[in-house]
Amino acid sequence: MPLDRLDLRILSLYQRDTTLSGEQIGAQVGLSAAAVQRRLKRLRDEGVIQAETAQLDCRPLGLNLTALVHVDLVDESARAARAFVERVLARPEVQQCYGVTGEADYVLVIVAADLPAYEAFCQACLLHDPNVRSFKTQIVLDALRRGGPLALPEDGPAQASPPPPA
Repeated sequence: MPLDRLDLRILSLYQRDTTLSGEQIGAQVGLSAAAVQRRLKRLRDEGVIQAETAQLDCRPLGLNLTALVHVDLVDESARAARAFVERVLARPEVQQCYGVTGEADYVLVIVAADLPAYEAFCQACLLHDPNVRSFKTQIVLDALRRGGPLALPEDGPAQASPPPPA
């Protein structure tokens, strides 16, 4: 089912604070609390809302190292790539995993306690994997934003951008 303007306004508020009540959201979008809850249920059922989680600060938890890891595979077949992805997604250090274009096949966002913990991850997942041709690591010096709300179109689903002028 396509998302309408009210769905997008509800999602915009809800993604910033999932503790907002139906009444609070409804007051801002012009719906009853019950209507907001029905829409949220539908959005969950349709998979638009995939999860509702707490966003934690890494540093107080002793997770002081974030790394961006660009991985180049030897065998990029569906079977081999799926095996690689399943293996890395099983690791709690892997916070994000993207299949990408360009020099790397995958970019991983790794969060670990420190450099030795990151090195242990590399030993376990990358260095001894015969399908990993190479990997490059960038250590994050300053995490200015971790996740965050998506930029949602205000007037309905986003339309394709017109091509730039020639």
